[in-house]
Amino acid sequence: MLDALARYYDQLLRDKPDEVAPFGWCSQRVAYVAELSAHGELLSIVPLADREAMTRTVPSQVKRAVNIAANFLCDNSTYLLGVDNRGKPDRTARCFAAASELHVRLLEGVDTPCARAIRLFFSTWQPRQALDFKAVIQAGEKLLSGGNIAFMVQSGGALLDPLDDAAIRDAWESAFAESDDSTKPMRCLVTGERAPIARLHPSIKGVYGAQSSGASLVSFNAPAFESYGHGGEQGRNAPVSERAAQAYTTALNYLLSDPRHHVRLGDTTVVYWSDGKDSENSWVFSYVMGMRTADEEEGSTDTSVFLDAAMKAIARGNYRDVEGIDPDATFYVMGLAPSAARLAVKFFLRSSFGQMLDNIGRHYRRSEMAHAPHERDHLTPYQLLREVENPKAKKPVVTPVLNAPLLRAILEDRPYPAALYTNALMRIRATQEDPNNHLRKVTRGRASIIRAYLIRNRGNGAYSEETLTMKLNEQRNETAYCLGRAFAILERIQEAANEKVTITNRYFNSASATPATVFPLLLRLSQSHLAKIERSSPRYASSLRRQLHEVLNEERVSSFPKRLSLDEQGDFMLGNIHQRNKWFEKTNGNESTSDEESAIDEAKE
Repeated sequence: MLDALARYYDQLLRDKPDEVAPFGWCSQRVAYVAELSAHGELLSIVPLADREAMTRTVPSQVKRAVNIAANFLCDNSTYLLGVDNRGKPDRTARCFAAASELHVRLLEGVDTPCARAIRLFFSTWQPRQALDFKAVIQAGEKLLSGGNIAFMVQSGGALLDPLDDAAIRDAWESAFAESDDSTKPMRCLVTGERAPIARLHPSIKGVYGAQSSGASLVSFNAPAFESYGHGGEQGRNAPVSERAAQAYTTALNYLLSDPRHHVRLGDTTVVYWSDGKDSENSWVFSYVMGMRTADEEEGSTDTSVFLDAAMKAIARGNYRDVEGIDPDATFYVMGLAPSAARLAVKFFLRSSFGQMLDNIGRHYRRSEMAHAPHERDHLTPYQLLREVENPKAKKPVVTPVLNAPLLRAILEDRPYPAALYTNALMRIRATQEDPNNHLRKVTRGRASIIRAYLIRNRGNGAYSEETLTMKLNEQRNETAYCLGRAFAILERIQEAANEKVTITNRYFNSASATPATVFPLLLRLSQSHLAKIERSSPRYASSLRRQLHEVLNEERVSSFPKRLSLDEQGDFMLGNIHQRNKWFEKTNGNESTSDEESAIDEAKE
């Protein structure tokens, strides 16, 4: 994983040199600009509004907890000015002294206007008088609370940036190359080379739920985590060279800052990238997985048309029809979750981009269900996970457990997690009846989960993709499926007789689990309901009676089972929604109506 990220860093340096920092440098937001005169006098401190705060490439910054360690040319007011509002003046004085020593030492011998001005500033600035200084007072209280400060130098009527001074950059890079404090080089686990080892790795920022200041992917800070004989050596317990550490952290921070390369799924931040045609592959991947929509992408209507066409091609298994992508490139998907001050890797997947698209297409074909014309053709992983959550819960309970297994199942074409299926059944049983929703307890999303699970995890015989269709399969004779259809018909009979629904509330759960205890009662009730319907609409009553007989004939249901297995319960629910969806299908432009439709019209009249 670290090797893949380090190689991606080299790829970014080659393809996007302006967007990532080279070795020895990093990207940081600068909240204030301290303007110095050529003689090192502080002229002003200019605060930058949040929307204008600059992200600058600055010298690599140290990792601080309670230790005192100064950064070069970019740091907060504690270090660069010797003032703050933390109420620890002695420590603040030591921080300024550390920054002064660092800048004077590194800039010694550098004879440029910027270098001379910064050396003079640290030699003459008096932190004790800083709070009375006009520039500090005008900057306000926020300056003392934090935020990075960068220097600018006025010289000869021009405003010079020390970060653009070639001599200063050379001085920093030379000092950085010699700054290793390890006793001896070690073999880097990422590159395989003997090199100075990073004791502390740079922080990773942008992972949902992690500390805003950043968290570590690799760290050792207690004896319980350290190897024998490496106590107190921190990063040397898992030797990664200074350059490899910066490479993988810079690459990961870039991915976490780019909306096209990451998305949140529950408590997991999903990051993805490609070895070849990275922008194109990641763009298409984020769309076909439902992680971004066409409306979120920049561009014209042509963008939406292209993405929709790509989605349909991939769902059909024709990913090579999508123009602009590189299906042979290696594609990576990683899931990160917070774990105190560290990051937990929930999964790391690697395969060719074409293979992942092929697996995604298989998933969408398995989970496809009939739906309304205005609905999206395929439900995203996020939508499927929402189907198994309790809508009344204050915070998600199931999603954090299932998001990683579900993504692995989709992207690697593995069996779906059994918990996804059982939770879908539980939500169907627990859901209260909604009279305004014709799908009732069995929603499209839950039915999609059931169908996909049965096909992939039980995919033979009765549960093959050819048999377990997305619409009603009138040729199926499996008892559980036919009982689900029969329950829908019995419910419709009661609707026609009483103009309200009651049997779903009272009997659905029992009918789907223990049919023998419920169906005899429901059939007796249906005879009374049919007699009532027959008085006002004999044709409709005859149509309903015929449908019920066809579904419950002896060839399909010879007897009512005492108990249905979990797989059969899912099949029951598919039969139920398939039968109900059949009644709500449009004739697709065919003006002729079926006998049943004519009977319904007669009943309404």
